[in-house]
Amino acid sequence: MKNKKILLWQDSYIYLIAIGVLVIILSLYQPILSVLGIILIAYLIIYNIKSANKKEKEFQRYIEGLGDEFESATKHAIFNMPFPLVMLDENGNISWYNTPFLKLMGEIELLNEKLSDLIPGLNLDSIFKENDMKPLDIKYGDRDYKVYPNLVDTKKTNSTNNMIVMLYWVDNTNLVNLEQRYNKERLVIALAYVDNYDDVKSSTPEVNRPLVMAEIDKNINSYFTKYNGVVRKYENDKYFIIIENSGFKNVESKKFDILDQIRELDLGNTIPITLSMGVGAGGSNPFEAYEKARAAIDIALGRGGDQAVVQVGSQLSFYGGKTKAIEKRNKVKARVIGYALRQLIDQADRVFVMGHKNPDMDSFGAGVGVLRAVKDRNKEGYLILNGENPSIKNIYDRMLKEQPELLEQIVTSEKGLELVNDSSLMVVVDNHKPSFTEAPELLDLISKVVVIDHHRRGVEFIKDPVLTYLEPYASSTCELVTEVLSYMSDKINLTKFEAEALMAGITVDTKNFSFQTGVRTFEAASTLKRAGADTTVVRQLFRDDYNTFIYKAEVVRSSKIIFDKIAIGRLETQMEDSLLIAAQAANELLNINGVEASFVMTYVNNKLHISGRSLGNISVQLILESLGGGGHLTSAGTQLDNVTMDEAEIILTETIDKFLKEGEEE
Repeated sequence: MKNKKILLWQDSYIYLIAIGVLVIILSLYQPILSVLGIILIAYLIIYNIKSANKKEKEFQRYIEGLGDEFESATKHAIFNMPFPLVMLDENGNISWYNTPFLKLMGEIELLNEKLSDLIPGLNLDSIFKENDMKPLDIKYGDRDYKVYPNLVDTKKTNSTNNMIVMLYWVDNTNLVNLEQRYNKERLVIALAYVDNYDDVKSSTPEVNRPLVMAEIDKNINSYFTKYNGVVRKYENDKYFIIIENSGFKNVESKKFDILDQIRELDLGNTIPITLSMGVGAGGSNPFEAYEKARAAIDIALGRGGDQAVVQVGSQLSFYGGKTKAIEKRNKVKARVIGYALRQLIDQADRVFVMGHKNPDMDSFGAGVGVLRAVKDRNKEGYLILNGENPSIKNIYDRMLKEQPELLEQIVTSEKGLELVNDSSLMVVVDNHKPSFTEAPELLDLISKVVVIDHHRRGVEFIKDPVLTYLEPYASSTCELVTEVLSYMSDKINLTKFEAEALMAGITVDTKNFSFQTGVRTFEAASTLKRAGADTTVVRQLFRDDYNTFIYKAEVVRSSKIIFDKIAIGRLETQMEDSLLIAAQAANELLNINGVEASFVMTYVNNKLHISGRSLGNISVQLILESLGGGGHLTSAGTQLDNVTMDEAEIILTETIDKFLKEGEEE
């Protein structure tokens, strides 16, 4: 108001000054008339002051009247609001409510009652303590409400309360019902593949083959039809399934027991039939759901098959996968991979080979094998290795003696960053997780990446590799590399050391050819033997020093058995080769009669590491995968941050218990 008055005076001054100037000029020529001008100016000044005061009072009355009208309109709006409204004091007690709210609550006495006692699902702490004004979803009776809070500070008023809360209740039932119906009826796309169709067919007597194939079709069709799904077979071993989300939830609640039904079919087939499924749910349209299903089935197959993978948004869920991956006798894929890798190497200027952090014999041996392939194609090849560790010390020392020229091809990640160029190729071995590689930053710089691995595929995977050879049935990555080498040229040019490095990788992962060993494992070993590998020399690579043997024995001595069949041990002393000792101790614990799986905990770089080993009946991979790790059915590991060994043992025990109970339910 004061500013408005100043503005009015400023406008008047302009006119008065102009008149005053004219009067001064007039006084020079007509003094008598100038006196009249002075009288006129005085009158105008008095008139302007009175006029300004009058307008100010009128404006004040207008504002006051407007406030009264607004207050009246506000009261009218509140008292006649068509939806429920309730006012609470600072203690959450009801101080006022309108008629619709009374009807909502059932015509009961409400004044001074605590609203949270009347409506148990209503939490007012977030409003009073955190000033959170987000709408609340409340179900009361058979209706759903969206409750909008409004916090009013009354400290400067005559109110006895420091604050009041007004809650506006909007009936959201129709929208909630529509949302629930949409979620029930939205489409889910699933792909189902018979993992070992050709092997099952060839292992079944010819007279029974049509019956086996028909029984597979019948079981899959009848299972999903039961849940109102539609099944279409588009290849001999592939099925396309459309099902509503409500039906899919029933399938998921039964943990995809169709996998068990198919596996239990016995109609003359000597090989159990296994099924893999990829499910895409939560897509904004059918095409997006289909893309999720395709990605999920790739993961299911990459994890060894006989399981279902469900992708909802970016979240993955796994069901099944508790059986050992069946060895594939057909070597067509190895031949195709060998030819494709040869072409990629020929097209590259430089080839980089990289394993996982803290490499073991399998990772190092596979890297050496790929370097041989690169050298045979007359290309520059480099193995990324940020220093040796106890797991590879023996093989590394032997390399320095027998093939020291290889040292020129071993570079750190920093040197690799300097050498990389636009036409470089990266080959990742014994790992498919970007964060677990020796130099994750190199993956961002190299567009062409090849993955060769034998671990079951996890959620994290290298983005868009140009070539992937992921075979969980294989004993080791060295086995896969040996096969690929045999198809890249007519003659394998491995040196004695390179052959022994590959053999050492196979030996360590198969625990001296006793675990995860198939026909193709021995074929790869025989290939390496012909190339000059000496098994006696390889055996010497695994000898332990005295201290390692003592620490390993201490872990076994102090271990304990839980659930009558699982051993848990501890290596509490942190040292350079803690990880190696823990892994070896876990293997030793399996030699105890009745022990089917073992876990050994130790500290590595101030992080708690768990090594898991199994005879095959218990999947240590699934157990440790739920703790953020991964690996194989019989060999896996994980790391836990910010936990003590006692806390880690409790977490591990609870996870094992959950796994065993799920197995009993199935």
